[in-house]
Amino acid sequence: MHGNGGSIADFRLQIPFFEKKYRVILADSRAQGKSKDPSDSLSFDMMSDDMNALLDSLHLDSCDVIGWSDGGIDALLLAFRHPDKVRKLAVTGANLWPDTTSVDPVVYHYMTGLYDSMRNGARTPDSKNELKVFHLLALTPLTVEQLHRIKCPALIIGGDHDVILPRHTLLIAGAIDNAYLWILPGAGHSIPVDHSDEFNTVVSDFFDRPFKTIQGLDRFN
Repeated sequence: MHGNGGSIADFRLQIPFFEKKYRVILADSRAQGKSKDPSDSLSFDMMSDDMNALLDSLHLDSCDVIGWSDGGIDALLLAFRHPDKVRKLAVTGANLWPDTTSVDPVVYHYMTGLYDSMRNGARTPDSKNELKVFHLLALTPLTVEQLHRIKCPALIIGGDHDVILPRHTLLIAGAIDNAYLWILPGAGHSIPVDHSDEFNTVVSDFFDRPFKTIQGLDRFN
């Protein structure tokens, strides 16, 4: 599941790797890529429900799910709203709310300024659609309490120089009972592109291997 304003093409470095072992299913989210959406509003709930409907139409009862950025939010919501559909979940660069406690302050102020400029710009059908998609960045799609209800194994990923602050990625991982945390050193937001080999291998291993809970004195091992 791709990020804001993206498309299937964002996973061009994952498709050939994962299709060797998996049936790979991708879709341009509504109002993005080649998917059209004439409505005036857009939400993460809509997009996660769209993916659920797509899986229903393909007669698939559960999948391993990868989400990047806003697509990571969509993936978390899919696991929350349709838990039967997600066997395991790998999410990179997701956030729960849009402020400087979750997003790098420089990036946050840049994006809010860009949003204000877009609102004051030309109102063609294309610009209205871009504004609708961009507005997703101002939403609060999930709460920590909702993450507690996600029960599938999850791999929560971020770069130590991601636009999503590492402490926020840690917060997400800590709120999911069966979660691993992976912070890549020297990495920004585009881990599936800039660190594709490592990303593909680690995510594939996570999907393949049983989730292991480590508690108590076993933490010494």
